[in-house]
Amino acid sequence: MQSDLKPATSVVPGSGLSLYVHVPFCKTKCPYCDFNTYQGIEHLIGPYLDALTTELQLWGHVLQRPLVNTVFFGGGTPSYLPAGSIDRMLETIRGAFNLNPDAEITVEANPGDLDLEACRRLIAHGVNRLSIGVQSLDDGLLALLGRRHNAEQAICAFQTAQEAGFSNVNLDLMYGLPGQTLTQWETTLQRLLGSCPSHISLYCLTLEEGTPLHRWVQQGKYPEPDPDLAADMYQGARRLLGDAGYRHYEISNWALPGLDCRHNMVYWLNLPYLGVGPGAHSRLGSFRFWGVDSPVAYIAAVKRWNESGPEPFDRLDDQLLQAVFPVANQEYIDPDTACAETMFLQLRLLDGMDLQQASASVGTDLAEKYREEIKDLIELGLLQQHGYNLRLASSAYLIANQVFTRFV
Repeated sequence: MQSDLKPATSVVPGSGLSLYVHVPFCKTKCPYCDFNTYQGIEHLIGPYLDALTTELQLWGHVLQRPLVNTVFFGGGTPSYLPAGSIDRMLETIRGAFNLNPDAEITVEANPGDLDLEACRRLIAHGVNRLSIGVQSLDDGLLALLGRRHNAEQAICAFQTAQEAGFSNVNLDLMYGLPGQTLTQWETTLQRLLGSCPSHISLYCLTLEEGTPLHRWVQQGKYPEPDPDLAADMYQGARRLLGDAGYRHYEISNWALPGLDCRHNMVYWLNLPYLGVGPGAHSRLGSFRFWGVDSPVAYIAAVKRWNESGPEPFDRLDDQLLQAVFPVANQEYIDPDTACAETMFLQLRLLDGMDLQQASASVGTDLAEKYREEIKDLIELGLLQQHGYNLRLASSAYLIANQVFTRFV
């Protein structure tokens, strides 16, 4: 780890940052999930909310009330929190930060949590985007995934959100599931497209080691997912969504015109973001850092940080981060790492990257630094270049990691 940072840049640029709020609670934990989430610890919700609001106030203080352009409540299941919890956190954010009046504010939700009253309360407190974890409209597959809703509840939740006044709703779907057929997948897509959501995210199942689903597949209880069939599902989705007027703007994401997810764009453009809550990740200045995973340890760490009386700072170094007690680990982003990350994150965007602008952001001529890599990938038909614009070829969407690793 290095601490010899140049004193040039402030921690947060004048253009502001994005804020991610991690909610680690779930009513039930899905067997495919390896996120930092827990079931059966509802007794910690009150202390967690107290700690989270304190952490938000402390970051607002030490960063000197920076501009926040997007807020994303993720998890876990933010919609599982008691009524008024999201309201309380947003009130704290408005008090501790300079929240952009035009901020995109997203809450992840389980379909079973979204009644009309809950949706209207979220809207009344400034939430303007929902992300609903539908995953499938096949009840058998939903049972396999351990979801606590059925297909009808998922459709009703989306319709309820629309009735309450949400005009920007993302639906998360999964494909490449054990035993899933192409017909099941296309039926789910066609049913959802009939309701015209503003945004759709499609994720291929990854069997994460240590999860129950990974163990069940190893034991032969479920078949191994078929990667060729998953590829057919992805290509079929591209056709269906394109025909329905959706813009494929990132490898896994489609949106109606003008409704790309602004929060996730911050990650792909390698811009600054702050994560709060247990295990949340941040990227500020030349550092990436992440918090303690355990909710109990997190609550104690926030209390300790508050008692230390932190002072505002204009730049970040490893010593300052060591005094932020909720932070468990940190990584200095050296210039080579910054260049590599800029390349493979921005190439996830299907409009491609502007090499001139990206070079200016990292202070290095990326076209020159990666001259040979770019040349080879173009010759292999995996990248296309038009002037300063560099983008993935459509043939590379399914094997994008083979492109990205060339820059690491």
